[in-house]
Amino acid sequence: MLPSLFISHGSPMLALQPGASGPALQRLAAELPRPQAIVVVSAHWESPALLVSGGAAPETWHDFGGFPRELFAVQYPAPGDPRLASDIVELLQADGLDARLDNQRPFDHGTWVPLSLMYPAADIPVVQVSLPSHMGPALQTRVGHALRSLREQGVLLIGSGSITHNLGELDWRAGPETITPWAREFRDWVVDKLATDNEAALHDYRRQAPHAVRSHPSDEHLLPLYFARAAGGQFGLAHQGFTMGALGMDIYRFG
Repeated sequence: MLPSLFISHGSPMLALQPGASGPALQRLAAELPRPQAIVVVSAHWESPALLVSGGAAPETWHDFGGFPRELFAVQYPAPGDPRLASDIVELLQADGLDARLDNQRPFDHGTWVPLSLMYPAADIPVVQVSLPSHMGPALQTRVGHALRSLREQGVLLIGSGSITHNLGELDWRAGPETITPWAREFRDWVVDKLATDNEAALHDYRRQAPHAVRSHPSDEHLLPLYFARAAGGQFGLAHQGFTMGALGMDIYRFG
């Protein structure tokens, strides 16, 4: 059975400058059985309601600005999976969650950037589930629990965000050996609570974790972690690191 994953996807430039994360993602993909399909909760699909991408051929969305022309030329033409999307809606509704299809949603960079490194052939169907971030960690835990049975069907479940995400405090000239102490302390707290399976503390991270608001001025990049955790099993570290001083690039596997 496949695990679920939490991937810190970093800057969109990861697609062209993969640093240490690229080889880590490639190794992880090589270790896993080939998925029948991939389901992603991305920090970059915030929505008021719970939506599931139902299109057969989603476009690659370059949902950013200010990057080199080469990045805008990158395409990830993986197919969608309308049948799986409908199954996901049914699983969510069976758990009492109000979910519906969005047949127009393209792949945002939280999805296609890490997948372009893991599965560059873009030949595995991909479905996205949206992130109603205003509903906090508890909803993502429910979504993960509702979809965890898909792992038994060969579906890889991924939460794509960042273990720390404060773009206003990044040092764009810093090398990978530079780690801001407050970002490390927050990351280490989260890892400890994941390792000890302390769900109550994780759900209350904004009050309990050191430097929580500094590490995440808003919730959306941490919330996919709760999806991955609830969808999976035992916690394990696949990769740890920082870029630009304070942007955490950790990758976790569950199960």
